[in-house]
Amino acid sequence: MSCGDPHETDCSEVLDHLYEFLDREMPEVDSAKFKEHFDDCSPCLEKYGLEQAVKKLVKRCCGHDDVPADLRSKVMGRIELIRAGEAVPEQSVMEQAVAEQQAQEADASARATRTTESA
Repeated sequence: MSCGDPHETDCSEVLDHLYEFLDREMPEVDSAKFKEHFDDCSPCLEKYGLEQAVKKLVKRCCGHDDVPADLRSKVMGRIELIRAGEAVPEQSVMEQAVAEQQAQEADASARATRTTESA
């Protein structure tokens, strides 16, 4: 997406790193450039607002669930590979995370059933 207007920081760069900005994971210098860009570019500001709202909604609805450390590590590793352009996801990171979580829960349930049956 591009608004068509020239900016010091290109719209595509802003949108490619939007979650780094939202998560405050970028250097202050870059963050300042993004803030300036949002002041000048209403389409990017609108996208920022939408993504910020989605992030808040997810946090409110799902922020209380504990995520197993190994699952978090796998998902973060996959995200880093995708960001570096080293891997193209066969399925979305979220789909993969949900599938792995369901597999872990099924395994735990099966272990609990075996323990109950043997008692």
